[in-house]
Amino acid sequence: MTRQNAQQSVREHGNDYCAIQPAEGGCVDKLNPLCHVMVSCRSSLLLCSAGLNAASCFHHASKEVLFIESGKLHNSDRKLFKDYLKMEADKQKVQTEKVQVTDRDLSEQIKAVTKDSHVRAENTELMLAFQRGNISLQQYKLLLCSLYKIYEALEEELDRNASHDSVAPIYFPQELARMEALKKDLEHFYGQDWREKMTVPAATLRYARRLREIGSEHPEYLVAHAYTRYLGDLSGGQVLGRITQKSLGLKNGEGLAFFTFPAVSSPNLFKQLYRSRMNSIELTETQREGVLQEAVRAFEFNIQVFDELQKLLNISEKNELRQRNKEHNLKTPDVRVSQSSAPSSSLTSPSQLLRMLLGVCLALAVGMGMYAF
Repeated sequence: MTRQNAQQSVREHGNDYCAIQPAEGGCVDKLNPLCHVMVSCRSSLLLCSAGLNAASCFHHASKEVLFIESGKLHNSDRKLFKDYLKMEADKQKVQTEKVQVTDRDLSEQIKAVTKDSHVRAENTELMLAFQRGNISLQQYKLLLCSLYKIYEALEEELDRNASHDSVAPIYFPQELARMEALKKDLEHFYGQDWREKMTVPAATLRYARRLREIGSEHPEYLVAHAYTRYLGDLSGGQVLGRITQKSLGLKNGEGLAFFTFPAVSSPNLFKQLYRSRMNSIELTETQREGVLQEAVRAFEFNIQVFDELQKLLNISEKNELRQRNKEHNLKTPDVRVSQSSAPSSSLTSPSQLLRMLLGVCLALAVGMGMYAF
C-alpha cells in the first residue's frame, strides 16, 4: 500500500475519523486491533501493529498522513514505532485523556461552561452518599425509574434524528443505548408489570419533555445531553455498579445491567473516539452557543431530578415509619406506668419515640445517595 493509496482512502472515507486498511484490502471505520494499516485523518491517529493492542496504540498525532504495514515492519522499524508511541505518551501524561484539544473543541468548551454545575451536581445529597455506599433498594429502584424516562426520550429522539448532520457523528446505538438494560433491571425488581409500578418525580418528566422538544426544534442540542449522559455513565459505570452490588447484596449482576456496556471493550478508548467525533461536528456560532447553554441545562435538570428524588425518598421513609408506628400502637396494650416505677432511661410517650425515630430516619435519608456523573 503506497502513501498515495493511503491518502486516497482518507479522501474516500472522509476526514473526521480514522480509516483502517486490512491487508486484504477494503476499509472499515471501527477500532480494530487486528488491522494492518491505519491511516490518520484530522487530529486523531490510531496505529496498530503486530504485538501492539489497539488501546496502547491510540494517541493523538499531527494532521499528516502516516501509515504502517505491520506485516512488513522490520525489527528496527518496530522499535522506532514503539519509541515514537512512548514519546507521545510521555508528552501527554499530564492530561487525563491522550487527546490534544484547543479552545475550539466542543468537548472542552462544554467542560468549561459546566464546571460550576458539575461541582454542584457532585455535591448533591444523593450523589455524595451514593459514593459512600449508603444506598437502599428503594432508592435504587426509584433512580432506575427516572433513568428509564430520561433515556426513553433521549434515545427515541436520537433515533429519529440519526441522519442529522450534528447527531450522526455521535450516534452509537449499539455501543451506548441504555433502554434495553433499564428494562431488564426494572423487570428484575418490579416484575413484568413494571411500567404500571413506576414512580418518577416531576423533574424527571420536565427533563424528558425538554429532550423531545429539542429533538423536534433543535436536534443539534441533543449532542449536549448525549455527551453529558452517556460519557458520565460510561465513566463511572463500573465503579458505581460495584458500589450498588455491594450495598444491596445483588448477585450475578442481576439488576445491574444499566452499569454495563458489553459492546465497549475499552471505555477510555471509546470516550476518546466519541470526543473526536463530537469535536468534528460543524456548527454555526449561534448553534454552538446553543449547545453550550443546553449542556448547562442538562446538568441543572439532573440536579433537579436528584433533589426531587431525595424529597420523594424522605416522604416515603416518613410515611413508612408512621405506618409502622401506627401498627405498633394498635398491637401494644395501653398500660399506664407510674412515673416513679418507670425506668429512668425509658421513653415516656409514643410521640417521643416517634420524634426520635423520625430524627434518625431523616439523618439517614440525608446521607443516602445513588448516582454520580
